[in-house]
Amino acid sequence: MSEIGHLIRTLALLLTMSITPVAAVGETDEWPGWRGLHRDGKSPDRGLLKAWSDEGPELLWKEDGIGKGFSSVAVSGGLIYITGDIDKRLVLFAFDLNGNPQWKTDIDAAWTRNHPGSRSTPVIDNGNLYLVSGHGLVGCYEAKTGRENWTRQMREFGGGVPNWGYAESVLIYDDLAVVTPGGENCIVALDKTTGKTIWISRGFKAEAQYSSCYLFTYQGVPMIVNGTQGGIVCVDPKDGRVLWSNPFSARNTANCPTPAFSDGYVFWANGYRKGGICFKLTINRGQVTAEEAWRTGDMDCHHGGYVLHDGYIYGNHSRGWVCLDLKTGEKMWQERGVSKGSVCFADGMLYLFGERDGAAGLATCSPQGMEMKGNFSVQGDGPSWAYPVVTAGRLYLRYDNNLYCFDVKAKEL
Repeated sequence: MSEIGHLIRTLALLLTMSITPVAAVGETDEWPGWRGLHRDGKSPDRGLLKAWSDEGPELLWKEDGIGKGFSSVAVSGGLIYITGDIDKRLVLFAFDLNGNPQWKTDIDAAWTRNHPGSRSTPVIDNGNLYLVSGHGLVGCYEAKTGRENWTRQMREFGGGVPNWGYAESVLIYDDLAVVTPGGENCIVALDKTTGKTIWISRGFKAEAQYSSCYLFTYQGVPMIVNGTQGGIVCVDPKDGRVLWSNPFSARNTANCPTPAFSDGYVFWANGYRKGGICFKLTINRGQVTAEEAWRTGDMDCHHGGYVLHDGYIYGNHSRGWVCLDLKTGEKMWQERGVSKGSVCFADGMLYLFGERDGAAGLATCSPQGMEMKGNFSVQGDGPSWAYPVVTAGRLYLRYDNNLYCFDVKAKEL
């Protein structure tokens, strides 16, 4: 082939090549419910953008008819699930990955008092979807169709509806669906297939709040921990036996963030000037002890949560963000970021979503300091309390009636 012919073929090949994304490699492309696969706010994605343009990442699609609400998305089996309140009804929606509506199902009466809107994030497990309404209806539905399998009511267990409605997302553990009705029967486990009661926690009485049960295992011992109006409590997932509890943040105006665990430490923080507390766990002959390691006023976290990464806590503090040493509570830095908001971690970066004005930001995740690597805004009204979600190279933001999907994969020629 002549040099000219070779050049022509090379140019033609280059012209037909498209910009292809770097593969986002993780243990799964799914985000099956509240705060992800392990309920820790951390995505396994890799190969993501390390900085955004002035306009933000590429918008793939927007859906503006999901109703008012604060729930985040669940992504599983090629479908995206979210809830919203429309015409005084709580509605569950399913979309395909291109944002096309697949089905919607009427679940319950909408929550119309004290910040109206949907609350609980759907949870997907083995072809089923689990959801709690603001009024305390616990339901299991077919994930592909939305058809109801079974429902129970929190009030069956003596639970009283919290002031701002039930906001918990169901925890699935083995064959159990675990929820927190509050009261004498504070935490209960239902058969996830039938809804039948399996166990009820004993020895701890407290009203429900707005966080969700968190499962972890330490030194071979599985535990379920949650925050309540009476403080933090940890139970045995086999029978509901209380393993330990602490009255920190009892009788607070509202306890919202879900507790977190790493390397033998349990951390929990709340807003209204309560701050955070950290416990060091020890296990001796099967007995679990939770010793208070430290407290802090440097994480006044109303709703936006925190992530634990490489021995540090990154979370919302008042109108900004802080990094604390997990084992000592030492404050490493404090920055404004996108002001008060919620957080997700992916590929070594923090994805921030502000409570006001739809402000989204990308920031470094390091105890040496926070550096913003991009920000933009999405449209909506009122406060935004939905957490950002990063999965399969996409960023999902829910603000009010709107659901946005952005491409955050890094690109190469």
